[in-house]
Amino acid sequence: MTKEERHLWYDYLRDHPARFQRQKILGKYIVDFYSARTKLVIELDGSQHYEDAGARYDAERTRYLEQYGITVIRIPNNAVNENLAGVCEYIDGIVAERAGR
Repeated sequence: MTKEERHLWYDYLRDHPARFQRQKILGKYIVDFYSARTKLVIELDGSQHYEDAGARYDAERTRYLEQYGITVIRIPNNAVNENLAGVCEYIDGIVAERAGR
């Protein structure tokens, strides 16, 4: 796990009521965090994800996961470092939305 993934995991997600798993294999991909209860994937993105090749790969991966009813949210690494509380609030909103469907 990256520094940002460890930060989000140990300081928030590992005790989240939606029960996230880290580094979860889903089909042919490994995702950063996954909640089976809400069918939600959380991906933390470094700078390589904003280059053309990274963006294409991410789009392909998202389409693949969406075929199975999984929602993928992408969060920039710097957001975790600079505004963890805001990231957690954002995740909670998505989890609540997904749980209520």
